[in-house]
Amino acid sequence: MRRLIPFFLAAVMLTISAPLFAQEWIEFASLEDRFTCNFPTQPKVTETTYRSERGADLPGRIYSAAQGQSRYSVTVIDYSQIQRILTEKSKTCPAGAETCIGGAAGGEGHWKSDLRGAILYATWQLMKRDASVTSLVWNFVDLVEGHSLQLTNNADKSRTFAGVYMHQNKLYIIEGTVPAGYPEPGLFQQSVGWLDEKGVGLRYLDFYSNHYPAPTRVNRTAGQELGQGRIDAPGANPR
Repeated sequence: MRRLIPFFLAAVMLTISAPLFAQEWIEFASLEDRFTCNFPTQPKVTETTYRSERGADLPGRIYSAAQGQSRYSVTVIDYSQIQRILTEKSKTCPAGAETCIGGAAGGEGHWKSDLRGAILYATWQLMKRDASVTSLVWNFVDLVEGHSLQLTNNADKSRTFAGVYMHQNKLYIIEGTVPAGYPEPGLFQQSVGWLDEKGVGLRYLDFYSNHYPAPTRVNRTAGQELGQGRIDAPGANPR
């Protein structure tokens, strides 16, 4: 009878654990917002409006998914119209109001300052949350520079691992939040990558900064798996 016990326990464990591992992560890709990322399920896409540091209302999308008590999101804000929006806004400023009008260096309505400071401003918004900032470092994803930070002691005692990057005038705010005691959301964080205009995974040969001419790209074709940006075919969504 003792010989049957291990087999019985194994059967019980398989029965109990099967639902926990039934959910398979997917590699999601958005050709519209030019990024790819792993999510536990097909993410929900929500339209949003983002108020920039200088008061421009910018369009954006939030890609979000959950697995149990863990939450994952990529917020993409389009800064491509920042010059037009703040230039128009500056025309209503009182005469001589430099803080509103801007100048040659900062651009009309300070649009250049707003664009250049977008990563820092978004990082600061994360830091102002009711949580403890335990890490803030310069970081990069496929050589696209940005910030990486960790927030602990959220209101529900969870931890948030976040990244803020800017690529081709789009701001990306990446957040993985897990309950206290859970491991870091590495499967989510480390899967983020960029797509080119054809939907092919994009990587540079040198550091990319949104404020300077883009460096040379790694030569890729659809289906290559090099670096973090991965996608099987142009427009695939998801893999």
